[in-house]
Amino acid sequence: MKKTILLAGIVLAAIALNAQEGDLLSLLGEEEETTDYTTASFKTNRVVNLHSLENTAAGVLDVKISHRFGTLNGGTYELFGLDNATIRIGADFGVTDRLTVGLGRSSFQKTYDGFLKYKFLRQSTGKRVMPVTAALFASTAVQTLKWQNPDRENYFSSRMYHTFQLILGRKFSEGLSLQLSPTLVHRNLVETSAERNDVLALGTAGRIKLSKRVALNAEYIYVLPDQLAPGFRNSFSIGFDIETGGHVFQLHFTNSTSMIEK
Repeated sequence: MKKTILLAGIVLAAIALNAQEGDLLSLLGEEEETTDYTTASFKTNRVVNLHSLENTAAGVLDVKISHRFGTLNGGTYELFGLDNATIRIGADFGVTDRLTVGLGRSSFQKTYDGFLKYKFLRQSTGKRVMPVTAALFASTAVQTLKWQNPDRENYFSSRMYHTFQLILGRKFSEGLSLQLSPTLVHRNLVETSAERNDVLALGTAGRIKLSKRVALNAEYIYVLPDQLAPGFRNSFSIGFDIETGGHVFQLHFTNSTSMIEK
């Protein structure tokens, strides 16, 4: 009788030990699923003129010095555009990883600008799947050229431009990113009655990674017809982002003189 009880106890203990081992292995094998967010859709927070999907990291101050030369067809007389160069100095600060603010000053039309960009969706896989990244962008620019007609009554508000954008994009692979930027630009004062104060446009942009440190960028901004003066040309830009140890140099060709959205 004692042997039977002892044998039964050994069997029950073995079953319990085996069950505990199975539960432990089950716990080790079932790791909690995490969310993986997509990064580096573009190398910087600008494509060329358009803002990209990227934000400045939280707590980081990003200072940009941009030069834009004149037309190449000026030849040696204008040193292939060097004599007509314009410059913009700007500083972007990451308030959080989702919110970036920035200020800048351009020599073209002596313009001051400021912007806010908030990323409210992030492309991700895993526990939380989101197919695109989305951000809201808003900026105000003030051009400070002398009044063409100082004798008439001029208003400070006439110098102002306001831009609003929805930035939608996706990183399809390590080598390809695309984005769309529906845009509204409001100009408080226009030159002729043929122009509209509110201008609607659609920006498109893409990035192709050529190597670990070099990427090809391109963008095209289509302005809907009958909003601007005759002869206006849509903005097109193409060029390279070159990363060199913490710095990104951007070399681009564009038909736009201004370096901001206005």
